[in-house]
Amino acid sequence: MELLQAAPGGGMSNLIIMGAMILVFWLFMIRPQAKKAKEQKKFINDLQKGDKIVTIAGIHGTINKVNEDGTLSLEVSPGSYLKIEKSALSMEWTANINKIATEVKK
Repeated sequence: MELLQAAPGGGMSNLIIMGAMILVFWLFMIRPQAKKAKEQKKFINDLQKGDKIVTIAGIHGTINKVNEDGTLSLEVSPGSYLKIEKSALSMEWTANINKIATEVKK
């Protein structure tokens, strides 16, 4: 019975290719997600009373109170309040709605 042998030096080239694949995966998948998560955390930590926000469910409102337990009191219409988790906010939709509001003011 013959044993199959790898070509000389084949192990090193396979190692280099594997390392390159890991690098590409990190550059295009892991790094952008980590950056987005960092921006989302900063967005949530910078929230203040009076900020206009949009939740991931599409609910628009104004922050009435930032609670210490990780929730917000959101005024959705005059005198109508919802208690929501900070993690339920959409950074992209909130930025978009605030961008439109500033363009209208100009």
